[in-house]
Order: sequence, then structure tokens, then C-alpha cells
Amino acid sequence: MTDYNHRDLYLNQLIAFQGQEPVKVITGVRRCGKSTLMKLMIEHLKETGIPDGQIIYMNFESLSFGSMTYIDFYNYVKERILPGKCMYLFFDEPQIIDEWNRTVNSFRVDFNCDIYLTGSNARLLSGEYATYLSGRYIEIRMLPLSFKEFIDFQGYTLQDYKTPMGGLKKRAYSKNGEMTEIRDIFEAYVRYGGFPVLKDIGLEQDKVLTVLDGIYRTVLTRDILERSRLKDEPQVTDPVLLEKVSQFLADNIGSSISLNNISNSLVSQNMLIDRKRQGKPAVRTIANYADSLEKAYLFYPIKRFDIKGKEFLQTLGKYYIVDTGLRNYMLGYRGMDTGHQLENIVYFELLRRGFDPAVGKVGNKEIDFVAVKNEQKVYYQVTEEMLSEDTRNRELEPLRIVRDSYEKVVLTLDTNIRQTEDGIRIVSILDFLLAST
Repeated sequence: MTDYNHRDLYLNQLIAFQGQEPVKVITGVRRCGKSTLMKLMIEHLKETGIPDGQIIYMNFESLSFGSMTYIDFYNYVKERILPGKCMYLFFDEPQIIDEWNRTVNSFRVDFNCDIYLTGSNARLLSGEYATYLSGRYIEIRMLPLSFKEFIDFQGYTLQDYKTPMGGLKKRAYSKNGEMTEIRDIFEAYVRYGGFPVLKDIGLEQDKVLTVLDGIYRTVLTRDILERSRLKDEPQVTDPVLLEKVSQFLADNIGSSISLNNISNSLVSQNMLIDRKRQGKPAVRTIANYADSLEKAYLFYPIKRFDIKGKEFLQTLGKYYIVDTGLRNYMLGYRGMDTGHQLENIVYFELLRRGFDPAVGKVGNKEIDFVAVKNEQKVYYQVTEEMLSEDTRNRELEPLRIVRDSYEKVVLTLDTNIRQTEDGIRIVSILDFLLAST
């Protein structure tokens, strides 16, 4: 048995498709746990009786496979195929090999096999490979740790206790039995983020910043700048400009922005020459760089939805960063910026729970998230506090305007507050993040 913490949300998705034709493709930002998830799946196979000989695992970031051609790749696996047996093939970051997609598609055609891939760039599933598979793959989109997972990875367990008023609340206990306030753990989560590697290094600030620097630099260099040199990839050649665009998006999470906003800001800082007079607006370059940051799973765009008009709007969307720890590394920790950090955390929690969130527009008001999953729809407002009258009115008013019967919720860090107001539920954000899904 390994010492891996389980990521059941993702492992259960892989298990559900075990032995079936679709290629299982695990995507997500670097160091979010994709390789470990593969190893957890291998461990599951062994526990259910699959012999070692039917499992092939290749990590293409290892020098053992670094000089392979796509033909070498094919032959390596072919030599290890057991006749008459279903083979389980695990390929970690195979896109490092030119034309790897041809090889993987040949495995699917030539052998009785169950295939699992990882990738740190969304272009893994674009172009020629998507055409090869054409509906024959499923994507498992992996994220850094949720708050609930973070608690587990840091060695805490949660226990319910009954309050004097008869309600149920939770306490956190360390492995040594010491009680820790959940709010304190949450503050560490907001500041340092949820990359699984923090389990190994602890929550010492200098160590965390060193690790986050390594992750960030690897994303920019290997998943964007180096990939842009490949055939048919968008050209991203200026590392300084790429970092400036990244910092702008990080600085403006949760704010309505346009590519023109970014362009104008960078031009004002003399970081980008305005080429509009030559008919080549800087915004084209910015769009290319922002798209590359999205494809590397560093930033996630979110659209605006006109609730009354029931249509998506094409302007003034928002971005959220995949991990608040990365943002704090990039910009420095800002104790006064809690509201946007909370929004960021709630956005990714909604993604984990299978919702498709959009920013809600209702008249000239805004609802942070309109979250949709199948027939379910929930409106969410996110705020640090609800105690002041002005804040309560600001957060509740857009929800009051919406007259449909779908659930409406305000998530807040405040605890001693009314639980409902005008039919709108007011919920502790910690309770929301720790709730069973």
C-alpha cells in the first residue's frame, strides 16, 4: 500500500469507466495530482486482482523515455503486450513525443487495452488527436485540493459536536489530538493554496513560496513558451509580456475585464507597443497570450449571463486563477483582498461539484454565480461579511430582483447571522466548503 492521500472525486470517475473503450484523459495544471491519480488507479487495479504484467506505466518526463520517437513508443509497449489479456496502459504527459497521438491511437486499434493519459495543456485534446478519437475519450478535469481535501492532506480530522443551542458544528483535530480552529486552517488554505505537494513540505512560508515559484515557472516555460515552438501552436515568444499578462489577470480575478483593458494597461506601462496605427492592434497579441494561460489551466474564464434575457453575453467576462496560493505568490499576500479570494475559491468548488457557473446580470446588478447542473440551478453571492446594513443590502438586492423559484444563497465568513432573509439562505462559507456533495 502506498502513502498517497486518496482523491476520491477523481478516482471514482476513472473507476466508473474502467475497462471501457473511451480513453481516459486526466487534465489539469501542473502538480495538481494527475500522476498520483494514475498511481492510485494502478493501486486500485492491483487490489482488484489485475497482475503487474498487465499494467504498463510510462512517465515521459523521465529521461528513461525522453529520447523516444513515436515508433519507439509503439514498439516499447508492443513488446510488453500479453496475448489474450486486457492491458492497462498509463501514459503520463505523452505529448512530449512528436506524433504521440498516432501511437496511442494505434494501441486502441491494435490491442485489447484500457488507456489512461495525463496532460498539462488543453491542446492535448485539440487538433489531430481529437479527430483521431472523435468521441472515444472522456476528460477528467483535475484541480488542486479543495478545502476539505486540504484538511485531510494536512493531517487533520473533522469531528462533529453539539452546541449548547442544539446545533451541530465541526472541530478539527491534528494527529496528536490537538484541536485547531477550522477558520485558522482556512486562512492557511487561502494564503498558501491547495497544491498537494504542501503536504510534504509543510506550511512554512519560505518553503511554500519556493515550491509555488517552481510550479509557476514550469507552467510558463514548459507548458506555454516551449509548446509554442511546436508545429501548429500559437506563437508565444515574449516571456516578460507573458508574465505581465498573467499578473494582470491574477490582480483582477473576479473583476469584469476585456482584452482591451489588459492591452491599455500594459501599453500605459510601456510593456506593449500600441500597433493600432499599423492595423495590428495589441489586443490580438494579448488574446493569444491569455488563451495560452487558459490552455495551461492557470486561469479559467467565466462568461456573463443575462438572467432576464436568458442569453450569454460576449463582453466583460471574468477570470479566476486555479490556485489562490499561486496568486499570493505572484502578487504578494493581500489581507484586504479577501472578497475576491473567497469568490475564487467558491468558483472552483462549484466546478468540482459538477456545476457550470456563470456571472449573472440582472438589470444593472450582478450575481456572483449562476450555477447550473442538469436541471438544478442555484444563485450564489459571496461576501466576506454580512453584518453591516450596506453590505447586506448590496448582496441581497440582486437576488431579490430574480423572481424565479430556484435556490438563492449568500455565502459569507460571518457566523452569527440570520439563516434566511426574504427566502434567501445565508450560509457560512466554511459550512458550504465542508458539506458533503
